[in-house]
Amino acid sequence: MQTKTKRLTESAMLIALAVVLELVGRTVIPPMPFGGQLTLCAMLPIVLISYRHGVKWGITAGFGYALVQMALGADTVSAAFQPGYFGDGTMIMNAIIMCALDYLLAYTLLGIGGCFRNKLNNNGVSLMCGSLAALSCRYVAHILSGYILFAGWAEWFFTQEGFPAWGAALVESLSPQMLGLTYSIVYNGMYMVPEMILTAVAAVLLAKIPGIVVKVS
Repeated sequence: MQTKTKRLTESAMLIALAVVLELVGRTVIPPMPFGGQLTLCAMLPIVLISYRHGVKWGITAGFGYALVQMALGADTVSAAFQPGYFGDGTMIMNAIIMCALDYLLAYTLLGIGGCFRNKLNNNGVSLMCGSLAALSCRYVAHILSGYILFAGWAEWFFTQEGFPAWGAALVESLSPQMLGLTYSIVYNGMYMVPEMILTAVAAVLLAKIPGIVVKVS
């Protein structure tokens, strides 16, 4: 019982730290030019939970963090259920898909961050690889959501003022389906790829602190 209580307490503290890192990041890091937001490695605490306590518990913690993210994004979530967000009318199914992919699936999958903890001897490398795997899964979830729900914005996105010239070339050369997929990959990649790199570097540095990157259970 004491071990479970410590695990719950530690996980709650790390989830709270993740929220603080994200909120502080919003105030000190400007949004990306075409959308999206970097954080101060806010995903790393969730990955660390998984590394310390195993993937099964990490998935549980990730789901809890997903619910917190939905609360933080309450304005966006509620707007998605209103007429006009996805086009004419109230598209309830689209709103449900958005919540399922962009929140529940994307953030729950951060819980796989401990998947390398028993496969690599170097704690820093193990946590780094787990971070990359976890954030890659989140990236894929956002790509799916963007392709399913927002592919219709692809042509506008690639041809808007300030976008590099290769965007217009993509519009000319790709089919509508491939253009929509490329749009989602590029749009989400503009903030997810830098986030993955920063988190991987932070994971290696974190592992140098004694007693932090250890397997508790």
